[in-house]
Amino acid sequence: MKLPSAAVAASLVCLIVAPVFAQTAPPTASTATVPVPATRRVTCLATTASLKGQDKRDQMQLCLAQARLDCLKQAIDQKVVGEPRKNFIKTCVGGDGPGQH
Repeated sequence: MKLPSAAVAASLVCLIVAPVFAQTAPPTASTATVPVPATRRVTCLATTASLKGQDKRDQMQLCLAQARLDCLKQAIDQKVVGEPRKNFIKTCVGGDGPGQH
C-alpha cells in the first residue's frame, strides 16, 4: 500500500517534533537561549518532500525564510545580541542556510 506524500511528510514531522514536547526538564537560565537544532530545516524538508523542481526550491526557500524570521523573533525576545545572535539563529534554523544541502 502506498501512502500519500503528505501523510509521510506529516509522520516525519511528528517523529521529529514529538521528542521536543516530551522533554520534562524546565530550561535553566544557561540553557534558555539554546534552541532545538535542525528542527525547522528538517520540517521544511519534510513539507516540501512531495514537490519537484522549481516548486520544491521555491517552497523550501520560503519555508527557510520564515524559519529564520521566527528564530530572529525568538532571539530578540530573549535579548540575544551580536555574535551570539548569529549563532543562535543558525542553530535555531538548523544549518548554515539554503545552500547547505
